[in-house]
Parts: sequence; C-alpha cells; structure tokens
Amino acid sequence: MKVFESGCTFDYPWEEVSAANWRKYCPWNDKSTHVVAVDTLSQQVDPHTGILRTERLITCRQTAPKWIRTFTGGECSSHVHEISWVDAGRKKVTMRSTNLTWAKALSVRETVVYQASPDAPDAQTVFRQDATITALCGGWERVKNSIEDFTVDRFGQNARRGREGFEAVLRMSRTVFGEERAKMMKDEEEAAVATTTTTKAALTAAHAADARRRKGPAVVVVDQKT
Repeated sequence: MKVFESGCTFDYPWEEVSAANWRKYCPWNDKSTHVVAVDTLSQQVDPHTGILRTERLITCRQTAPKWIRTFTGGECSSHVHEISWVDAGRKKVTMRSTNLTWAKALSVRETVVYQASPDAPDAQTVFRQDATITALCGGWERVKNSIEDFTVDRFGQNARRGREGFEAVLRMSRTVFGEERAKMMKDEEEAAVATTTTTKAALTAAHAADARRRKGPAVVVVDQKT
C-alpha cells in the first residue's frame, strides 16, 4: 500500500471555493479534459444538521501505459464513485471517492477537504488531499509495487494540474459572478432611484390636490347694476 498526500491554501473565501467546486470540471478548467462526464446520482440535505450530501459518478479517459492495463483489465475509460458533504455551518467540504474500474486489481481511496483557513477564515481556504493506493492483482511483489508507484506518481501530476485548473475556475467565477453582482446592484440602484422619483412625483401631485381642496372652489363676484 502506498499513500499520497497533498495540500495548499487558496486565497479565496470558503464560500467562493465551495461554490466553484461544483464547476471544477467545466470548460473554464482546461486541465480537466480527461473528465468526460459527471453524473449526479443523489442529493439531499439532512434536516437535522443542514449538511448537503451528494453522490456522483465521474467518468474519465484512461491514459495508463499498456503494461499497467495488462494487469488491470485494459479498459480505456474509468469510473469513480464520489460522495461529498457540504457543512456550511463549519465551512467545510469533504469529498471521498473510490475507483469502480479496476477495483479487483487496484484500490484507490481518496479524501479531499476544503475548509476555511483558521488564520484567515474570511479570505482563505485550506485544501487537503490524501489517498491510499493498494495493488490487489496477483503476482510478484515487484509488479504490485510498480503499479502503486505509478499510481502515486500520477496522483502527484494530477494534483498539480488540478490545482492550476481549479485556480482558473476560481478566477473566472469571481470575474463572471462579480460582474453579474455589479450589474444586479446597478439595476437595483436604478430601480430605487426610479421608485424614489415616482414617489416624489406622486407626493407632489397629492400635496397639490390637497391644497386645491383646502382652498375651496373659486368665488366669482358679479357686479350687478341696478
């Protein structure tokens, strides 16, 4: 068994990171082209804790060398089962995934956590990733070690690329949704100004009508000559 660990800090608040996490494999991320499909299997909120639980199936293209595929079944695509928990109260996202493809030959169990930084909870998010890789295929111990070493090395490559890709998603999310928020605020301000103007005009008209009523009808004096 081999263990892979990685971590970093994103200079974005947890609210932005947790929201962008659902867009991690969108076209904004040019480092995740190996992910060809993400299917949501179930999603529900615990009524007692408020924690959102989501279950997904992720399909990826396979790029393992031929000698690896000889031992693991030779499939060109792989499927990963992922369960995530979003705890808004604790500002924490936990994701656990397990490989479905090659499961009889290789076990990969990964845990990813996004949590508000204890040092700057309103500005930074801490990312932690760990995975245990165990080759289950029969044969020489040397072959198992080679498969595990290759998988750990691939995890390291993917971790670097994944971090770069997610940074791109975070930047685009802030830009796009920042512009959208600015537009909404501008529309709200313009609507407020229009409402104020309309209200003032209505009040002015009401005061004028009230003044006319208080003044009463005009009296016409007729000079009659006898």
